[in-house]
Amino acid sequence: MANHRVQRLAGELQKEIAAILDREIKDPRLDMISVVSVEIAPDGCSAHIHVSSMQPEGADKRGIVAALESAKGYIRRELGKRLKTRIIPELYFHVDESIAYGVRMMRVIQDQIAADEKAAEGRPPEDPDKYIKE
Repeated sequence: MANHRVQRLAGELQKEIAAILDREIKDPRLDMISVVSVEIAPDGCSAHIHVSSMQPEGADKRGIVAALESAKGYIRRELGKRLKTRIIPELYFHVDESIAYGVRMMRVIQDQIAADEKAAEGRPPEDPDKYIKE
């Protein structure tokens, strides 16, 4: 397949899978799931779908993948009805941790900034002429 066609198909798959997960799948393990990206093989026979969960940090990520794997057949059938393509790719689901990692890093940075500001309260002000050469 041409590169632009693969990208266009990936965008359509992402949109349709997100709609199916949001409106039609009623599994409680799949609450607050978003489709982050879709990577399609150049021949269009397989697609790797990366999903992100907005569930609390203690949530079981294996349960999310298990729920997606059990719904894979239904999702493929619905994609076959909605998309006008000859081949519906085989779906492989992966949990993407990048959003949760970003949230954790922002929390660490904010905690460090707060600790630095608290430590700076007791210090005398810095001499502004300290770096001026005479």
